[in-house]
Amino acid sequence: MRGHRNRQSNGRSDLPRRPADSLIQDFSMAPPPHRRPGFSRKAQYGLFATYVIAIAGTVVAALLLIISVADPTGFAALRAAGAEITAPVARFFNSIRRTGNDMGGNLSAYFDAASKNAALTKEVKASRTKLIEARALKVENARLRGLLKLKDETGEQVAVGRLISSTASSTRRIATLSIGSNYGVERAQPVRGPSGLIGRVIETGPTTARILLVTDAENLVPVMRVGDGLPAFSTGLGNGLVVIKPLNLGESPFKVGDIIVTSGNGGLYQPNIPFARVIRKTSDGALARPLADPANSPYAIVMKAYQAEARAEQQAIAPDGKTQEVAE
Repeated sequence: MRGHRNRQSNGRSDLPRRPADSLIQDFSMAPPPHRRPGFSRKAQYGLFATYVIAIAGTVVAALLLIISVADPTGFAALRAAGAEITAPVARFFNSIRRTGNDMGGNLSAYFDAASKNAALTKEVKASRTKLIEARALKVENARLRGLLKLKDETGEQVAVGRLISSTASSTRRIATLSIGSNYGVERAQPVRGPSGLIGRVIETGPTTARILLVTDAENLVPVMRVGDGLPAFSTGLGNGLVVIKPLNLGESPFKVGDIIVTSGNGGLYQPNIPFARVIRKTSDGALARPLADPANSPYAIVMKAYQAEARAEQQAIAPDGKTQEVAE
């Protein structure tokens, strides 16, 4: 009994004791109490990169704005360089757009003709296409050679290029041509398509040129009515239409369906270039739709000025306003 009491008084117990290694293992596997579950170094790097890009973009935009106000000529050179850099990208997306349109047309034709015999549908489609092309050529020849009595303009042609892009959302109506000063293109040269006048060149680079379309509000074109030669002038509305107003103010002499062509006044545009068709009469003029649609004119012809010497003298005395033309 005494030995038993002595063992209890010494603080020892007969129960089995837990090994020390087990306690150390339990403590090592416990999670740290102050760890942040949402910590991600990759997310922090991404957020930092976003801030850096946003600040850099703001600084570049501010610098470009200052340059455009302080030095319009230098800003025009920068913009021409930008057009040269982005021209390959524009050509690439232009080819993708054409490929997509062709694929969409083929798929639509396939589903529409699903209930018909494939061979018969293909034959009918080919015959119909040829018939439409023949009628279009006949109408085009009759309109250009018979009604408008156009002359052969091969000697006045400078170069032929593609319209690769245009301003869809801007308040200005400007297109980009795939040829530039390397092909003899110069500022203030008329540009036309197979259907009629498209605009005039306002800026040139080595391989691209910017065209001010006839539908732009600042593009003034001297025109006349086919049949009686009524002189008038045209200004764009920025929505695909133009306003035709006669030189002699008064009641509008135009009628729906009148064909409008260039008059040759001013020395820039040659006379008798197809221009527009009147679609609505107004109190002091008429609304007309241009015959040449840049969206449906893959090719454009750059022409020499009608009266280059007179035009040069006129520009020396009263220029069109170079900074106003290139500003958007």
